[in-house]
Amino acid sequence: MSYAIVFPGQGAQEVGMGHVFYDSRRVSREAFETADEAIGFPLSGVIFGGPEEELMKTAITQPAILTASIAVLNAVREELGNIGKTLAPAFYAGHSLGEYTALVASGVLSLADAVRLVHKRGELMQSAVPLGRGAMSAVLGLDIEALEEICDEAGGVCIPANVNAPGQIVISGESEAVGRAGELAKERGASKVIPLKVSAPFHCELMRPVADKLEDEFHKFAWSDPSVPIVANVDSSLLASADAIKKALYCQTYSPVMWADGARAMESEGVGLFLEFGPGSVLSGLIKRTCKGKKTMAVNKPEDVAKAVEAIIAIEGPSA
Repeated sequence: MSYAIVFPGQGAQEVGMGHVFYDSRRVSREAFETADEAIGFPLSGVIFGGPEEELMKTAITQPAILTASIAVLNAVREELGNIGKTLAPAFYAGHSLGEYTALVASGVLSLADAVRLVHKRGELMQSAVPLGRGAMSAVLGLDIEALEEICDEAGGVCIPANVNAPGQIVISGESEAVGRAGELAKERGASKVIPLKVSAPFHCELMRPVADKLEDEFHKFAWSDPSVPIVANVDSSLLASADAIKKALYCQTYSPVMWADGARAMESEGVGLFLEFGPGSVLSGLIKRTCKGKKTMAVNKPEDVAKAVEAIIAIEGPSA
């Protein structure tokens, strides 16, 4: 049995996230200091002190969550290093934005470059669609086939954009189309349709212009092959080269996040423990619903670090 490390995406943010790591661990504090310097303003001040409406801006949210997640990663790495071990997951994966965090964890991008890149990604996403033109809704209780049919029937731009777990799918697209699809979903047995508070319709065709501009940004940074394979959001493939990663990230911008398929892919490769590093515990819940019987652990508090190390040692054994 092996373990995988996963990173949360947009929606996990909260004012104050990571502050206890900043206060208690030098290696975590360095992550926030690196991000502040890279982005050119005190990002950590917004993360720790808000206001919430500032943190909720996509261009701030994305580097903020990435940085808070790497602060946790650094703490776990340090704790393992103290006993002569290294962090050696079978895979890294992340939900949407979290896929960029996985790149830092696996050495594809430096933290500074990743912060700059996702800050730009957020700006591009925010400006791609006029406010109010796009929308996203979570639909509970229907399978992907039923929702694909509903989205086609709704007309306009509307697709299942986040296939998160059985019976938990997010649709995205033009506001009117998403609204029509939501009503159809209720008529056809959805237990809930929840409009999401988002600033843009992510992972649908309306984001395709962002992908082209983002690809131009890729050329500004130094990329390396990953030390550990990355599980792609777009098709659950195991990415082992920088070129393959860039292609997957380009497509990810306007394509559905197939999170449930990615979790199953890791499960099929022998992963029995999923460790979620960063704010919140949403991914742990989704994986529990998708990979029945597999262990998950959300690591978002200092006291979680020792538990994560214990779980890793239980899999790998005590020797370095």
